[in-house]
Amino acid sequence: MQSTMPAFTETDLVLAIETSCDDTCASVVRGDSTVLSSVVSSQGIHAEYVGVVPELASREHARLVLPAVRQALDQAGCSLDDIAAFAATRGPGLIGCLLVGMATAKGLSLARNRPFVGINHIDGHLAAIRAERVFDPPYVALVASGGHTELMVARSDGTPAQVLGATRDDAAGEAFDKVAKLLGLGFPGGPVVDRLAKEGNPEAIGFPRAWLGLDRGRLDFDFSFSGLKTAVKLHVERHPLAEDEATRARQLADVCASFQEAVVDVLIGKMEAAARHHGIDRLLLAGGVACNSRLRARTTELAERLGGEAAYARPALCGDNAAMIGLVAVRRLRAGERDPLELPAVANLDDLVRV
Repeated sequence: MQSTMPAFTETDLVLAIETSCDDTCASVVRGDSTVLSSVVSSQGIHAEYVGVVPELASREHARLVLPAVRQALDQAGCSLDDIAAFAATRGPGLIGCLLVGMATAKGLSLARNRPFVGINHIDGHLAAIRAERVFDPPYVALVASGGHTELMVARSDGTPAQVLGATRDDAAGEAFDKVAKLLGLGFPGGPVVDRLAKEGNPEAIGFPRAWLGLDRGRLDFDFSFSGLKTAVKLHVERHPLAEDEATRARQLADVCASFQEAVVDVLIGKMEAAARHHGIDRLLLAGGVACNSRLRARTTELAERLGGEAAYARPALCGDNAAMIGLVAVRRLRAGERDPLELPAVANLDDLVRV
């Protein structure tokens, strides 16, 4: 079926769906990489459990995906008749959640006799910047989110990006969520920790940094935040939060600021080591943790120190969204790529990212 499809042009539209975790997302993107709509339906049900429950997330996706698609089409001012191709995240992610988005996009592709492409979620995070500006390789990229912390180097020769290091346990965003839960701050934890940290002293508490040998000259670009999470837990147990509201607020602010600084120190330290080792002065920050104000500020400072530049998408496109999936789909479709409807969802997809 798909081999007979016409070429995808800069005026054609792709409908993209993203359901890798707990946000049900749909977007319409034009072939010239213009984002015409981006709908993100956050599943509030997980706040009750202070974390994502995979089975509940899958069921919520099944309930929310078609309304999200309709809303994306309405925002873009088009109908299914105007869509030239369909795309969905195929991995990595929660398998039940991925299957909902993949099945929806494949069903629409089959019913409309239009091309389908399955997209790597990490590839999508790197592509989000294209909605803002052109930022081509070479660069060192950090993708930091609730499920991923990956450091990569992308070169200008068109080869796949090289993954230099990844998380060995808790991802950066996951650490933010777990620490917020320890402190009784709710879910998701990243925004509230960032907000409270602005009122605290980042040097108040000497939380550990897991350099994994980088501080001793070993080029290890992996990440580990589980020990830091445990250190916060032990600190709170040994120094209980006060009953007095004003004192409690100061304590929370100091814990958040000190914890956040420990995370950012490691992320920035490893980004700098990678940039200097590979002789690259351009930095790309992506993923939900790229919304963190301290990480953004220090990434910009690092780029200036290197004599280069830093780039990151606007916050709405840093977290999970379908626009980033559509941007990757546009690139693939215009290159003549199509995927068979038999393409499976893969929870631990580790395909090398193409930039």
